Amino acid sequence: MLKKTISLKEAVSHITNGSMISFGGNVLHRAPMAFVREMARQEKKNLKIVKTAGAQDIDLLCAMGCVESVDAGFVSYETKYGLATHYRKGVESGQIIGNEHACYTVICALRGATMNVPFMPVKGLNAGDLLLKNDYFVVVEDPFGGEPVTLVKTLTPDVAVIHVQECDAKGNAKIYGPKFEDILISRAAKKVIITTEQIVSETKMKLHEENIDIPGFLVNHIVHVPRGASPCSVYKKYDIDDKSLTSFISMKTKEEIQSYLKGYEKLDYAGERMMRI
Repeated sequence: MLKKTISLKEAVSHITNGSMISFGGNVLHRAPMAFVREMARQEKKNLKIVKTAGAQDIDLLCAMGCVESVDAGFVSYETKYGLATHYRKGVESGQIIGNEHACYTVICALRGATMNVPFMPVKGLNAGDLLLKNDYFVVVEDPFGGEPVTLVKTLTPDVAVIHVQECDAKGNAKIYGPKFEDILISRAAKKVIITTEQIVSETKMKLHEENIDIPGFLVNHIVHVPRGASPCSVYKKYDIDDKSLTSFISMKTKEEIQSYLKGYEKLDYAGERMMRI
């Protein structure tokens, strides 16, 4: 049975307010930015974001008032672009709950979801401010060895949104280059939405089916979005759009960002137009 390839607008409409969402990619690389922008356009609210290392994806949603909490090891831009100021202001003002992690503890929390257990042990985190500031951590006595061991509460995303270079009509997806935590979140989340640069034939996918990273049976929806990670990069496809990122980072008001979102509509909806043709 073929998976349903749907429009970007329809895919985002399946995200309910208050959902826990995990985005694929890492910082400014292969983040599902077209999907993020459409979430902002549809004014999703009270989202709980989970990601090891985020940047514009989290920052933009914070700027638009879409976010309730963030569980992440890092939220900022790479050295050239500086801090994620909208996220920072949201946390400082108390409008956003910033659950501070290390990237590894986010990974452990997601692994707990893949194993259907309520918590996971974290090797090496035995002291420090993380244990004091984040209620998702607790130190207990190892019942076998008697030494203290830190546990992190499992995080089970309602939806994982992952941008890939290619998938077929059944949702079988391949990621070229760094895979980051995308495979893990596809196993941890209750539902998976794939946005893809290209939809290829099932015949082509089967030629190297051993290289499929996300099997189609895990995927609920497919969205064809060429350049769907822009202004972030995609390995072997395109680089970071410096002009767009620099412009966004300089924006202070919601009205400026709404205009920025409007400017991306033609690119974000290109896949939908190709479907109609």
